[in-house]
This record gives sequence, structure tokens and C-alpha cells, in this order.
Amino acid sequence: MIMKKLGVLTSGGDAPGMNAAIRAVVKAAHYHGFEAVGIRYGYQGLIDGDIQRLTISDVEDMADRGGTMLKTSRSSEFMREEGRKKAIQVLQNAGIDGLIVIGGEGSLKGAEKLRELGVSVIGIPATIDNDLAYTDYSIGFDTTLNTILDCIQKIKDTDFSHDKTAIVEVMGRYCGDLALYAALAGGGEIVSTPERKLDVDAICAKLHERIKSGKHNNLVIVTERMYDLQELQQYIETKLHIRVRTTSLGFIQRGGSPSAFDRVLASKMGVAAVELLVNGYAGHAVGLKENKIIYKNLAAINGEIADKQEPYQLLDMLLH
Repeated sequence: MIMKKLGVLTSGGDAPGMNAAIRAVVKAAHYHGFEAVGIRYGYQGLIDGDIQRLTISDVEDMADRGGTMLKTSRSSEFMREEGRKKAIQVLQNAGIDGLIVIGGEGSLKGAEKLRELGVSVIGIPATIDNDLAYTDYSIGFDTTLNTILDCIQKIKDTDFSHDKTAIVEVMGRYCGDLALYAALAGGGEIVSTPERKLDVDAICAKLHERIKSGKHNNLVIVTERMYDLQELQQYIETKLHIRVRTTSLGFIQRGGSPSAFDRVLASKMGVAAVELLVNGYAGHAVGLKENKIIYKNLAAINGEIADKQEPYQLLDMLLH
């Protein structure tokens, strides 16, 4: 397609690497000879017309910074048809020919809604939860995973010193990848995720077996929203007569300078998104499969369920 002006926005939860993706989009846009504009505060900013021109110098030193220079928000107004019509009008009034949306599942659903209304839009997956099945990795997941591992190592050091059991709650919403991959990387001995939830008695049984075998410092990793941590702690302490610590890592997982993997992934995806628009492939989202950049129709990615049989089989072997 012939473009004169390309818009880019970040939506939903922030993820390390978003700035690297913005930088790639802006630089690729200038490479192809058209103007790039940033839309601040996601879809709400689009409705409000909060738009600024982006030059190469604006994004030059942003790849190593966490968060998003364009800010982000969750817009209830955009969820309604009236809000989306306002957004379309803003795009038309601003002369924006193409739009790139950087965000997670909800953000890409929003991009699909815009596509249905005739907008030339491309999605870039950026969510620490890694809950989009069409892509192996989303921007921000690797950085967050490494942050979790760093925190867990500190917890394990003190638990080893005191022969204590710890329960660590990590983010992920309805996806257990952060907990799963933290365990695979050597972070924990017992793991409970939305895909494979352990009831409290199963957790106690696993802990009992490990304690019986002489391992008195144990780490249980759980995905958020699955348990009341205090109730879980009290139940284990009462049943096994041991001391248990609980830690919810919270928003410390979201921040920080993105890893090299996330910076490179974001750069590849940002350039690929612009190339898709240039070549007339609007209505798609870029992704990563078998270490190759791919693209998939936005309408086909929502509701897709990832096959996690292999990583869980590996986990079973390592934690046997």
C-alpha cells in the first residue's frame, strides 16, 4: 500500500521491549519514506487525539529502556462501538494511513475490531504473560522471566540457610508460562499453573515426599489468582508442621531494562510489521515460530490454545 503517515501505539499492560519495538517501527517508517506518529495512552489516546510526530532522534536511545515512551492505558470507551467510531474519525482527520498496535491479547482484539472497520492495522505481541498461542514468544516475556529467576535465587539463598519452604507467586494471569519456565530454568521444585493446577493436598504430598527424602528447603511456584497465599501457607504449616514463607513478586516483574533477546525480538517484529503494511498485508499480527518471524491473520489468533505438552513433559522429568 502507499502510505504517507504511519501511527503506532502501545496498549494494555506495559512490557519490557515495547520501546525497542517503537524504535524499530519509526526507523522502518522513515526508511520507507513516510512519516511516523506516536499515539499516547493506547486506544484511549487514539480516541482523544493524543498524537505526536516521532523522528528518528526521538527514539534513538530508547531500546534499552523498560516501559513504554508512548504511555499505555486500558480503555473502556474503546470497547464500545461509539468509541471505536471516534477512533476511526481521529485516524482519518490526522491522515494516518496505517496503524501498528503493540500489546497483548486484548490489544490485538482491539486491532481486529479496527480492521473490521477498514483500518490498515498490524499487531505486535507484547505481553509478559506470553499468553498468545500463535507465537512462541511475546515481547517482554524473556525479561520478566529473568527478573523472576533473579528474585527466586535470592529467596532460595535464605531458605537454604534456614531450612524453610517458600511459596512464590508470579504473574501470568491465566497463563502459566512464567511459572513453568522459571521452574524449567531451575527456579523451583513444585509448580502449579492454570494449565496444571495442584490442589493444596497435592502440594502438601509433594512437599512431604521431599522433606522425607532430606530436602528441607523447598520452593513452590504458583501463578497469580490461583490461591489465597495466606490460606495456602496456613494449611501447609498446619498439615506438615513446618514454617512457610510466602512472596508475591508483583509489579517488580514488569519493569527493568529489556533483555538482549527482547530487544532483538522487538526490533525484528517492529520492522516486519512495517514491511507487512508496505506489502499490503494489513489485518495481521507478527509472531515468532521456530525462531522465524511469521505473520497470522488477526481474526484467527484469538482463542487459539497453545500446545504445552512438551515443556510440561520436560518439567516432569526434571522435577521427578
